[in-house]
Amino acid sequence: VQPDMYPGNCWAFKGSQGYLVVRLSMKIYPTAFTLEHIPKTLSPTGNITSAPRNFAVYGLDDEYQEEGKLLGEYVYDQDGEPLQMFPVMEKNEDAFQIVELRIFSNWGHVEYTCLYRFRVHGKPA
Repeated sequence: VQPDMYPGNCWAFKGSQGYLVVRLSMKIYPTAFTLEHIPKTLSPTGNITSAPRNFAVYGLDDEYQEEGKLLGEYVYDQDGEPLQMFPVMEKNEDAFQIVELRIFSNWGHVEYTCLYRFRVHGKPA
């Protein structure tokens, strides 16, 4: 979401639930997603409670679609690597140009959740 990984240089949203809709440059058959957050060692507080925890990814036919096709539900591990890859879990024959990242919870920060980088991997349609 941002061009660098400096602490605080994230796309933050209020609370622990939110979503991000991304339009890709072309339609693809999604195969995996990558979520990246700063490591605890770079955090001024020594923790990353603002990191996303439970999230899901959906493929959308257009940006006005309310409920897309579920591609998977995941957990970002705050004790894992800063860059974590998640394979598409739900078998799917559709190609998508629009992908929604839906965050259900974070690791305990009450004020906001921080997204540093979200990538969509796949094969061109």
